[in-house]
Amino acid sequence: MPLAWKLAWAATVIAATAGLAVTASASTTTNSTTTVLGSSDRYSAVIRRTEFGIPHILASDFGDLGYGYGYAFAQDNLCSLADLVVTADGQRSQFFGPDGKDDNPLDGNVSNLDSDVYHRWENNSGIVRRTLGQPAPLGMTPQVHQILNGYVAGVNRYLATTGVANLLDPTCRAMPWVHPITAVEMERIIYNVNQFDALDDVQPQIAEAVPAAVAANKPLALPNLNPTDAGSNGIAVGRTGTQHGDGILLANPHFPWQNAGRFYQVQFTIPGTLNVTGGSLFGTPVIEIGHNQNVAWTHTVSTAQRFTLYQLKLVPGDPTSYLVDGKPEKMVPHTVTVPQNDGTTVTRTIYTSRYGPLLNIGWTATSAIAIRGASADNGRSANEWLAMGEANSISALRAAQNRYQGIPFTNTIATDDTGTAFFADNSVVPNVTDAEAARCVDSPEGQAMLPDIYLLDGSTSGCAWGDSPDAITPGIFGPSTNPTLTRTDFVTNSNDSTVDTERSPRTRLGIQLIDGRLAGTDGLGAPKFSVSAMQRMEFGEQNFSAEVTRDDAVALCRANPTLTATDGTTVDVRSACAALAAWNLRDDLTSQGAVLWRQFWANAIQAPDLWQVPFDAAHPLTTPNTLNTASAGVSQALADAVERLNALHVPVNAPLSAAQVTDVTGTPLAVPGCGDLEGCYSVVDSQDDSQLHDNGQFGPIVFGSSFMMVADMSKQGPTARTILTYSESANPNSPHHGDQTKLFAKKQWVTDRFSAHDIAADPQLTTTVLSGR
Repeated sequence: MPLAWKLAWAATVIAATAGLAVTASASTTTNSTTTVLGSSDRYSAVIRRTEFGIPHILASDFGDLGYGYGYAFAQDNLCSLADLVVTADGQRSQFFGPDGKDDNPLDGNVSNLDSDVYHRWENNSGIVRRTLGQPAPLGMTPQVHQILNGYVAGVNRYLATTGVANLLDPTCRAMPWVHPITAVEMERIIYNVNQFDALDDVQPQIAEAVPAAVAANKPLALPNLNPTDAGSNGIAVGRTGTQHGDGILLANPHFPWQNAGRFYQVQFTIPGTLNVTGGSLFGTPVIEIGHNQNVAWTHTVSTAQRFTLYQLKLVPGDPTSYLVDGKPEKMVPHTVTVPQNDGTTVTRTIYTSRYGPLLNIGWTATSAIAIRGASADNGRSANEWLAMGEANSISALRAAQNRYQGIPFTNTIATDDTGTAFFADNSVVPNVTDAEAARCVDSPEGQAMLPDIYLLDGSTSGCAWGDSPDAITPGIFGPSTNPTLTRTDFVTNSNDSTVDTERSPRTRLGIQLIDGRLAGTDGLGAPKFSVSAMQRMEFGEQNFSAEVTRDDAVALCRANPTLTATDGTTVDVRSACAALAAWNLRDDLTSQGAVLWRQFWANAIQAPDLWQVPFDAAHPLTTPNTLNTASAGVSQALADAVERLNALHVPVNAPLSAAQVTDVTGTPLAVPGCGDLEGCYSVVDSQDDSQLHDNGQFGPIVFGSSFMMVADMSKQGPTARTILTYSESANPNSPHHGDQTKLFAKKQWVTDRFSAHDIAADPQLTTTVLSGR
């Protein structure tokens, strides 16, 4: 470590502990705001927490940084981390029983047994260690290794100091599945994040695959490979689109509110080396979305595919051998034994091919299906996110992405203090060209799956993935072929990237909002963007589906005072007409009519003849439009909605606050917004597809806006506002369990404290000095 860094570090620690006697005792509380914790660990770090418990980790090197982060995260979310570890280790059946769910919305809530079979196969194969242990840049850089090892030490330091029996979180207090973690377990968690939208999404299909001789020969159909419909909004505004010529970024990722997939807000500072703040996915030691002194970036889930299927031609009479270029190859059996909570074990065999594991679909006496994931050898994602956090310009950020090519499933939207706006889908994508697809998707089953899934011919080596000269590893597209866009006004993405396909209501609303802001016609003040205007725009709560069709729906019910419900009941809908006509077309807590609309729209969109004007690729932002009031399905949807509200004694003009609540805070709390189906920009999605439960409320909020950030990147330094919708801690006994959620319900934001001055100025500042050898 250079002497200047050591001096800066020493000065910081001295300032943080001025007037205090630092001892080697296990815990020395010196006053109400500063705690010094000594130990024999070789790591040291300072954790400064500002309002809402947001930790700012100050360290002298990457190992110390990870140490402080691991300790802080364990203070807030030790039980969540322990649950991730149990999953990654394949021990859910042993502790929670085989029939439960792994509660990870990102992989579709698979059964514990299927989860364990999948993860034990993955672990026994050694693929995680081989992948992340490759020499950098393919595997983890020394800096990432140091952060990870420090993180493990920090978590274990907290656990050893507190004791499993004394954990503040009752979720895992004194539980046998809580134990010190290892670097290998952390690597498994990182690897599994990289498999999202590919292998991770077909865990049951891999875990339950058996040869044709004993298989039920399930039909050739896959489940929804994006079970959460994970999405996001991102806007990067350049210098010609902002009021002061700066770059402004909106980060609005839509991710789970529970368990895996949550973000944790944190700042990393190594003086002279790294200073970045933002959202870090649970169980990962890097910041995935955030800003530093010069650059701000966010991600949206890309529509690019993360895998292809391969149809294997089996050797006659041998369901576990297949032909490639006329030569037989034997599938490799992997026996997996899973301990159960009753003391027994379950043994299964997973079969793999040259392409990847076999699936439990389409396995007949003559054919079988394998899956190849694009990130199966991706051990470099953490390298890229760390390098992005170090970037001092859009050019440097692009160079980091081109160097590592490891972002597993997202687009990147970014801006910097020169006012450059940047979009790219630099994610890991199989190198399958249109020409190869036309040649290699050669079966009726494959043709039926297009364009959503590619089922390639596995009987010829000519259908292997292609190689790009600039790709970091064979089989993926290189940076030169990835879509990118650099502008000075704005770039944006709301998960619609596929050419000539219908835009989502959220995408259409987003473009409408941006156009209105640039022109100053949205009622939010002078034209162009400021931090304040972006905040207000984000929380406008417009309901796009209603903006486009509400008047048509009112005309329908005014022309037909009674309508027939699906069950044949005649329903008086006159009160619904009045309620919808009076509704302000927003999903604010006080919006009367929003509950009725949601119940109606969730059913109306099932009608095949919903629109009078269908989608036109030449007019993607204005079509489809005009509700088809002659549609029997639309009429029934309105009758069904009124009938349902009447049965539950919910007024048709009930405000949204009466029906949309979250229990994140421990007590019911109403929150604004609506789901993707309706077309709100700030998404909140409940369980059960927006249907009212018997208690007259929608299901608990499980998904939607998560770590939100508006950042103004200027030459004078960044100015930002953030909100972590579900708050920092999953521990119900933590003061930071639901505190930011209450702000979210009020559309309020947290002032981003990035500079040392702003951190020190927080009246709620607390400091913990982790002092090691």
